[in-house]
Amino acid sequence: MTIERYPYHARARWGQVLVAESDACLSLGREGARPVLCFPTGDIDLGRFHPEGPVQPSPEEGAVQLWSLVDPPGEAPTPDKEAWISPTSSRTDGREVLRTFVEPVAALAELTGHGAFDQSRVRIEVVDQGPGDDPKDATVKRFPSWGDAAHLIDMLDVRPEGDLAFVSVTRDDGLRPVVEGSQMLGQTIVAAGRHAPDRRVVSADMIFMRAADTRRPLRFELNELSAGRTFSSLTATVLQDGRCCAAATLLLAAPSDDVIRHDVEPPPVPGPYDCPPFDMGVTGRDLRVVDAGYTNAADAPAGPPVVDAWVRFRDVPDDPPLHAGLLAQFTGHMSIAAALRPHEGIGQDQAHRTLSMGINGIHISFHREVHADRWMLYHHLSTFAGDGMTHSECRVHDEDGQLLASFTVEAMIRGVPGGGVLDERTGL
Repeated sequence: MTIERYPYHARARWGQVLVAESDACLSLGREGARPVLCFPTGDIDLGRFHPEGPVQPSPEEGAVQLWSLVDPPGEAPTPDKEAWISPTSSRTDGREVLRTFVEPVAALAELTGHGAFDQSRVRIEVVDQGPGDDPKDATVKRFPSWGDAAHLIDMLDVRPEGDLAFVSVTRDDGLRPVVEGSQMLGQTIVAAGRHAPDRRVVSADMIFMRAADTRRPLRFELNELSAGRTFSSLTATVLQDGRCCAAATLLLAAPSDDVIRHDVEPPPVPGPYDCPPFDMGVTGRDLRVVDAGYTNAADAPAGPPVVDAWVRFRDVPDDPPLHAGLLAQFTGHMSIAAALRPHEGIGQDQAHRTLSMGINGIHISFHREVHADRWMLYHHLSTFAGDGMTHSECRVHDEDGQLLASFTVEAMIRGVPGGGVLDERTGL
């Protein structure tokens, strides 16, 4: 178990009723489980609760007090199921929705004087805003989340292990233990940048053969094919427990002055602050989707095979390979949604259950130095869908319209053989 000071302002709501608000929460992490946010009891409106029986012993947590909600007159906190209740919870009553740590076990001693809500019934919100941020940069995200951009950067920042080999740290959110293909692409780009720090990756082509488990580290093995005065070429394999999960070829180049230069124009879309934020479960990363074009829902209205989204990371070290890796990491997120958008009655909420969906390959070309802590516009255009496959041609522009990168995505959308149902935690 791990206990960390949570860096963001947090609120807890039962329906529309605010029951806690704090800048001093602690995040409790357990292996294979989603994190729990613990509020100082002084920041919980305990007047809205009553103790549910005496203090109870818990072998995992120590002595805890359970609390149930008191229905205030005229303010009965009956939550709207769609907006406030996790689909995994069938309980809509306010009984035992809070537990406070009276005398926790030694490993949880820091939680003394804190309380944790039933996060499937009480909505926990965090205000994703950094010190000194303009109010327009603040967004609200649902907790528990996958984690913070700092966790993602740590994962991309692969560690050297021997000659031409690197390893990653792990992070598992307790939900779906499958590594995203574009994460492996981003990590490979960082590894190549670490191997040749005087050059930058100008193109990378990766195919994905086997699912990797988020709970176990990945090993990145590079093979240098050439290292001339101007260009270097590498192959890379991504291994887990000795099995190959992905393979790539990369071209790296030394810096050069322009002889000629031109860019394709960016799509005519609103700027980032004219688009609504979208919560994809990562604090420290601001994501804003144009025209609400990205959705998981099968009943969403049909539209063109296009998804445009603005992305920016709050704090990124001054490390060019990491900036390029962050750009690449997002390339696998929305191309399938663009392919599904023209087709009514089918959505990403069917993925890994009744439909087999996944990224098979990504090719990316970098055209300029990337600054992932500035707004990047991802333009996803699905040019083909059929025969169980989709193809997307995509671009990334900066806020000034300059082309940062181009990428293509090959993905699969297939029925489950025999019409069965996949295990949505691990199935592709």
